[in-house]
Amino acid sequence: MNVLQKVHFLKVSPMIRSARSCPARWYSSSSAAGKDETKFPKNTIEDLNTSQEQPTNGVIYDKKPFRMELQEGKRYSWCLCGRSKGQPLCDGTHKLVQYKIPHRPVRFQVEKTGTYWLCNCKQTKHRPFCDGTHKCEEVQKTSGK
Repeated sequence: MNVLQKVHFLKVSPMIRSARSCPARWYSSSSAAGKDETKFPKNTIEDLNTSQEQPTNGVIYDKKPFRMELQEGKRYSWCLCGRSKGQPLCDGTHKLVQYKIPHRPVRFQVEKTGTYWLCNCKQTKHRPFCDGTHKCEEVQKTSGK
């Protein structure tokens, strides 16, 4: 990464948590094809931490969700800051003091082993799972992938 890329990397401002006119769609392996609404995946350890309640979102990493096989009982750390090199999971980049990143990763577990869609735009209201917010005009206008 050259100096100009680093400067751009740091100057991208996070979008504030708002999905005004965005459609809500749920992405999980339990969803039935053709339905507008399906059962939303549950973070089984949500009550053990408060990281999902952070008031702002990180930078937009990508404009589409990430499909991932997740195991029941295994704990994961979803990157909220949007700067992890191991997207969609956290690699600890938020801890680097020179970046001054206020976001912490969202720790989660799934109820059953399966395929899940994790948010890569970092704007979802149902962290860490994709809710279709990436389809909003606000997200699509950004410089994310």
